[in-house]
Amino acid sequence: MGIERVIFSWKKDDVAVKVVSEIPGVGPLTATAAVATMGDAKAFKSGREFAGWVGLVPRQMGTGGKSRLYGISKRGDVYLRMLFIHGARSVLQQVKRRGGNPWEEKLMERRPHNVAVVALANKAARTLWALLAHGRRYEKGHISECPQREYA
Repeated sequence: MGIERVIFSWKKDDVAVKVVSEIPGVGPLTATAAVATMGDAKAFKSGREFAGWVGLVPRQMGTGGKSRLYGISKRGDVYLRMLFIHGARSVLQQVKRRGGNPWEEKLMERRPHNVAVVALANKAARTLWALLAHGRRYEKGHISECPQREYA
């Protein structure tokens, strides 16, 4: 019980942990562990690099210009990966019961359950990195502001 009190007090005091805790599937344990383990978010070039560091991206093999994607690499931080996956599993259980985000519902229709869980965990890890790296708050329906590219 003492450790939980410390974690919840840290959640109240630390701005980064508060911001990250708003992401669906990221609770106090995941938020505090991610912020403590990551350190400075700018140490990673992108959300994909952070998700790869945690071990939530597919392993790639390829020869002759043909690339194949396999299961998640299982390299990286085992504890943090476990927390992200359990959080994603919890979110998908809520989607099954009550309905939810259309992206999550479509994902569950077209992919096996465990693949959908890891995809959602990957998305949560990338979102976590983006919030910390860019100093923003979590907004449910946020669409990033990418400049339009002109192709010649």
